[in-house]
Amino acid sequence: MAAWLFVSIQSVNDPAGFGEYRQLAGATLAKYGGKLLGGGDKIEVMDGDWSPAFVGAVEFESLAKAKEWYNSPEYQAVLPKRLNTTNGGVVFVDGG
Repeated sequence: MAAWLFVSIQSVNDPAGFGEYRQLAGATLAKYGGKLLGGGDKIEVMDGDWSPAFVGAVEFESLAKAKEWYNSPEYQAVLPKRLNTTNGGVVFVDGG
């Protein structure tokens, strides 16, 4: 059953560094079957108090594959770049 990763970045303190992270992280997805569904910073909040600066979505074939990617050496080498250039977080949603 499919699973999705959603990232919500509340603020970006280093736009160049975050751009580099996005390129590097994107390059790690294919090996684990991740498919970038979309993302960006042109956001219109319709209701609620959610006010991200950037959102993104990635689809995986399963929650296990999503976790395998997140914990992979390739992504773990890139992750500090996001943590050091932004404030935000990632969630997984299991479609099963």
